[in-house]
Amino acid sequence: MPRKYKRQTRKVASEAPAVNATAETAASASLSSDRKFNPDYSYVIKDLKRIGILAGVFFGILIVLSFIL
Repeated sequence: MPRKYKRQTRKVASEAPAVNATAETAASASLSSDRKFNPDYSYVIKDLKRIGILAGVFFGILIVLSFIL
């Protein structure tokens, strides 16, 4: 079982002026809005189609063999 690693978060210094803190939060907000979760599952769809075709072929072979045997 793979080990789980905790993500390190950036800590804002409490001594920083309020102007810098708001600038950092605005910058981090723009970074998070730029990185939207957009998964690409095209390889999964290809694999599922391949599995379906193979299952159909094997069922066809089983049906043909049941008539022959």
